[in-house]
Amino acid sequence: MVAQNTKKTVETNRLKLFSDKDFNIEKKGLNSTAFADWIRVLMQNSRQGTVGCKDRSEVSLSGKKPWAQKGTGRARAGTARSPLWRGGGVIFGPQPRVRTLAISKKIKKQVLNNLFWLFLQNKKVAALDWSLDSDVPKTSSAFKALKACGLDNKKINLFLPIEDMLTYASFSNIPSVRIMYFDQANAFELSDSEYWICLGKDSEAFKGMVSKWI
Repeated sequence: MVAQNTKKTVETNRLKLFSDKDFNIEKKGLNSTAFADWIRVLMQNSRQGTVGCKDRSEVSLSGKKPWAQKGTGRARAGTARSPLWRGGGVIFGPQPRVRTLAISKKIKKQVLNNLFWLFLQNKKVAALDWSLDSDVPKTSSAFKALKACGLDNKKINLFLPIEDMLTYASFSNIPSVRIMYFDQANAFELSDSEYWICLGKDSEAFKGMVSKWI
């Protein structure tokens, strides 16, 4: 007979909203197009850039003249590789190339600073006091914690240290939760959410991340 594990999982579910008093930063001015510029840079740099078409010099067809220039009654043709023919080369088709764009660190900090203040003023930045007394991840426990706070149907960015694999495994299967690491924040993922959440034990690390946006 297999002995059952009677050890109970200890959970603590409590949501603490951050206020401006918790952060020693000031709101910065922002160019009206800065946010859109960074989003465009992110979208452009995410392209694979391997699209390509073959021109008439690259298609696998004979270069022999199909028929005589005169006397056949047909339109003259010099090669089957002609773009006018089926299977011929493509005229001015796309070619693989680097499409990388860049944006300055100053603009990034301004955008992150303004995004943070937008979420903070709307009371969308909070710490979730959740813990799991187990060495095994439990998605059910993580989901119950969010549901108890009314966040089960909200799009959430959950900030974690990269080494916290137990919490990552517990929350990563919840469709409405996007896991973000403290050193990987970007404008698109930050804005594409309804709440910014960190765990209570990671509050200082979260504040440290935000302090870099000064």
